[in-house]
Amino acid sequence: MKICFSIIFTVFFCVSMESQTIRDFSATSLDNNTVTFSSLKGEGLTVLDFWASWCKPCLKSMPYIEGIYTKYKDQGVSVVGVNTDGPRSQSKVKPIIKSLNIHYPIILDMNNNLMNDLNVLSLPTLLIVDKNNKVIYRHEGFVKGDEKRIEEELEKYL
Repeated sequence: MKICFSIIFTVFFCVSMESQTIRDFSATSLDNNTVTFSSLKGEGLTVLDFWASWCKPCLKSMPYIEGIYTKYKDQGVSVVGVNTDGPRSQSKVKPIIKSLNIHYPIILDMNNNLMNDLNVLSLPTLLIVDKNNKVIYRHEGFVKGDEKRIEEELEKYL
C-alpha cells in the first residue's frame, strides 16, 4: 500500500509540476526597483534561473545561462535570474554578477516566496515558461553538459 501511494503521489506531483502556471508577481531588482513578471517575460519563452551565492553548481551554471541569454534574446526568449540569498548574504550578489559578467536581469527572492510558490526545492533550478505563463520544462541541479539539454528544450519550443 505504501508503494502504491508513493507512486501515485510521485505521478501526481510530476504532472502538477508540468502544468504549473505562473501568476504575475512583483519582485525587487538588483537596482532596488520593483519589477513584475509581465515586464520581464519574453515574447515567446522565459527562462527563470533560481540560484544562491553559496551554491557552487549555481555559479558554474550562470556563464552557460549567460550564453543562452546572448544566443536567444533576439528570438523572443527572456532570461531572468532569481537570487534566493537571505539578507545576510545579499551583499555578495552584485559582486558575483559583475565577476561572472552576467547581463540578464536578476531579481531578489530574499524570503523565498517565489521559490515556494513555484515549488522550487533545490538549487539551481531552471524553469522554461511559455508565453501563456505555463511551466513547460524544469531542470534541477547542474553538471557540465546540462546546458546542451536546456538548449535542446528551448529549441523544441521556439
